[in-house]
Amino acid sequence: MDSTVSDSFDTDRFEAGRNRLASLAYRLLGSAVDAEDAVQDAFLRWQAADRQRIEVPEAWLTKVVTNLCLDRLRSAQARRERSVGAWLPEPLLDGDPMLGPADTFEQRESVSLAVLTLMERLSPVERAVYVLREAFSYGHAEIAEILDVSESASQQHLHRARQRVTAARRHGAEVDRAAARRIVEEFLAAASSGRTERLVALLTDDATAVSDGAGLAEKLLRFDTPQRVAAVARAGFKPTPAKRRLAGGTPAIHYALLNGTPAIVTVVGDRVVGSVTFDLVDGKIATVRGIAAPARLTRLTEAWRQHEADTPLVAEW
Repeated sequence: MDSTVSDSFDTDRFEAGRNRLASLAYRLLGSAVDAEDAVQDAFLRWQAADRQRIEVPEAWLTKVVTNLCLDRLRSAQARRERSVGAWLPEPLLDGDPMLGPADTFEQRESVSLAVLTLMERLSPVERAVYVLREAFSYGHAEIAEILDVSESASQQHLHRARQRVTAARRHGAEVDRAAARRIVEEFLAAASSGRTERLVALLTDDATAVSDGAGLAEKLLRFDTPQRVAAVARAGFKPTPAKRRLAGGTPAIHYALLNGTPAIVTVVGDRVVGSVTFDLVDGKIATVRGIAAPARLTRLTEAWRQHEADTPLVAEW
């Protein structure tokens, strides 16, 4: 085969699997930007490799991307950036191909913001085993080959990962979408009108809220009682001229699903300026996560521009 034709064929083969590789990298790293960088690095290695000797390209590329991600997770910079209390995963709009497989409950849950956050408690190898098994259904023999560990070690890593995630996870059945939207609408209405008692009633007894402070704070802002969560929500959703100036205009507030989680997305023009997601347990809000750092909303903004949004919950906030 002519080398130019061969290179084109091999590039097409890589591109055919790019979304799957990006989904794997995103689940491992929790960052769309970092996931894209890892996949691009894998593409460069693919181009430089002796591809005639690669028997199963999908397996080879999976191993390369996984180990590139592990290198990133182990780096000193990542340890600083992802230190406890300083990091939240990047939210993605439902339908984004980077979210990857969503056929089973386990696959949907493994890419939820709740589980992506909990996976920070795992070692890099535990995280890789958990993602490869839960999200992509790899067997332990395959995982052992990808990570250069024994099958028994893979099984032990998965057991520890499941234990740690399960111990910290808030349990609840999958929430009916109509019910989830109603709860979020009630939360927004109560917060914007300052009805603290109604807000508290919508929250679980151990509700928490986390915010990135629009990227201005060194550590995440945390609030850990229903009363404090309600007070912060009431203050945050009260519209003021100063907030509109900070947002760069008059925002509209939309309901959306981010990583399968009910959310509200604040938009100025076609630019997402903030997102708030809600973990629901037994019909109440257990966790609120606010992200407004522009660097963590880039891909969400790009997806939103291609998205046919519903009528906003609030047209002019």
